[in-house]
Amino acid sequence: MKKDNKKVIYWLLTGCVLIFIMVVVGGITRLTHSGLSISNYKLISGTIPPMNETEWQEAFDLYKQYPEYQKLNNHFNLEDFKDIYFWEWLHRLIGRLIGIVFFIPFLYFLFTKQFTKPTIQKAIVLLCMGAFQGFLGWYMVKSGLVDNPDVSHYRLAAHLTTAFITFAYTFWVALDLIFPNKKQINKNFRNLVRWGLAILLLQIIYGAFVAGLDAGFIHNHWPMMSEGKFMHETVYIEQDPLYKNFIEGKSGVQFVHRILAFVVVGFILAIYFKSKKMTLTAFQNNSIQVLLIMVGIQFLLGVFTILLQVPVWLGVAHQVGAFFLLSAMTFTLHRFTK
Repeated sequence: MKKDNKKVIYWLLTGCVLIFIMVVVGGITRLTHSGLSISNYKLISGTIPPMNETEWQEAFDLYKQYPEYQKLNNHFNLEDFKDIYFWEWLHRLIGRLIGIVFFIPFLYFLFTKQFTKPTIQKAIVLLCMGAFQGFLGWYMVKSGLVDNPDVSHYRLAAHLTTAFITFAYTFWVALDLIFPNKKQINKNFRNLVRWGLAILLLQIIYGAFVAGLDAGFIHNHWPMMSEGKFMHETVYIEQDPLYKNFIEGKSGVQFVHRILAFVVVGFILAIYFKSKKMTLTAFQNNSIQVLLIMVGIQFLLGVFTILLQVPVWLGVAHQVGAFFLLSAMTFTLHRFTK
């Protein structure tokens, strides 16, 4: 049987789609403040939600023991609890499904010898990344079950960024099989795309910081950061030492996220204009065109998300935009890598 065949490619792309769905549901979970609704972790039995009123009441009583209910949601009734429970349960269910979809076909392809040795090594890395992502999810939730009724924005950033990187690597492995022959065009251009990818990942981290600190609900003007009617720039110093404002302060984190947006746009414009001086294949040219379109859409989504004070649908759309922008950047880099 042919190794690294179409079935292997479809398996990898299915994993990409499932990770995308999980990121979308994760965004909804965060924006609806549902992430702390399930305060325990049961790998097998946790797959099935409460099935009757007695089980729902038990789950609700457990939720009442933790800070989110005691400090924020003590006005909740059982129906309110069911609303937030659903999104966290669905998020965890998709995580379990991803584990099954990756692991069982991996064993099948391995025992039927449908992998080449390099693909086996890459698939093992993917499995380890998936397991680590699951651990980070629970590690993040634990941070909101002690005193502060909110998760650590550092752990949220680690969880989200790992999901994006896992997707990008899965996509890259699939591209290796779809395009087995690669030709290096220009080292300087490839390095420019690499830097663009690195800055984009940093921007994704800061997007998670903004989400984790609820920093999108302040300074809802653009291009200046103002809380009043006048469009003068105001960046509030919240913590000492100064640098902490840019990793833990709401104003500082939003400021960095805004500045990085311009940096990402600048890198992609540089990629676009430099590519115009090169002879490109159709795939290379199309990848850069899509990259340019996606960064424009993502920039506008970010601006409107701030202006409209982060409605759930727009916050999710902005996260989806980041996902597609990362996909376009990954594809572009792959097309220019030997």
